[in-house]
Amino acid sequence: MTGKKDTPAVSVIVPTYNRARLLGRALQSILNQTYRDFEVIVVDDGSTDNTGEVVRSFSALDIRYIRHKNNKGEAAARNTGVLAARGDFIAFLDSDDEWLPEKLEKQMAVFQDQSPHVGIVYSNMCEIERTGKKRLWKSPTFMPEDGYFHRRALNYQVYGIGIGSSIVRRACFEKVGLFDERLSYYVDFDFFIRLSREFYFYHIKEPLMNYYVTNDSFRWVTSAHIGSREVILEKYLDDIKRNRKTLSLHYWKMGRFLCIHNETRRARPYLIKATKAYPFNFKVLTFLVISVLPFGQRIFCAINSFKKRQSILRKSKECQ
Repeated sequence: MTGKKDTPAVSVIVPTYNRARLLGRALQSILNQTYRDFEVIVVDDGSTDNTGEVVRSFSALDIRYIRHKNNKGEAAARNTGVLAARGDFIAFLDSDDEWLPEKLEKQMAVFQDQSPHVGIVYSNMCEIERTGKKRLWKSPTFMPEDGYFHRRALNYQVYGIGIGSSIVRRACFEKVGLFDERLSYYVDFDFFIRLSREFYFYHIKEPLMNYYVTNDSFRWVTSAHIGSREVILEKYLDDIKRNRKTLSLHYWKMGRFLCIHNETRRARPYLIKATKAYPFNFKVLTFLVISVLPFGQRIFCAINSFKKRQSILRKSKECQ
């Protein structure tokens, strides 16, 4: 993009799969960046639509277009981009989202002022509903003064950081590894857990990207969801089980998800494990009791609706 040197400072990786209708918006937001020292790598994860045509229409970006023959999944597409990247810093943008114009400039300025111990700079986001309404997504705050916070990360405290709002040092991948291709969900969460052990985080408390809620955002496959959580639990079990509350939390989240998605029978073993790990978690005990009631599923549906309304209220502040 710069035309000035062979090695750009930032490699922007855009993984995509059958989103030709949305990809142009994402690429235009890259083209609109005030910071210009970057390259763009689009990783097409086996699309069957006209993704290639959309990429070629953005000749000004001089995009490196890499296409998987078959669909390999989110983590594999990102890894392909990371391995092809030439920059010392790597940024990710999902093909249905967009950056604000000063996103790269503001984040790279932070890296210039911080020590090499800071491995990631991330921001808040604007969540844009399908109705077009914008709400502020406040990412959890971690700063260099927090140091390494691996135990807090295991407790789901890094959940809610958007990889699309981040720039990551290439050295981070060399130290903690690539994205785990076994995961269908929680790919970012797993990476941030590993990152929290080795690098500092820096949170810019303003929205620098638009995150669009699409139909894909609500496609939860319960078996893949639980499978991903089980992979994460197995990977970090030695650390997780040092704190019984944290162990209980992991089992509770699996049980709760299954209860909400009408699979109470599958949920009970996880709820029982959560109770055994930490018997004083009254939310777990409540769900366990409800799961055996004949009308329990109706109660879970009501709880889920209430939680969604709460989430909307927490994000009631609109993006300007």
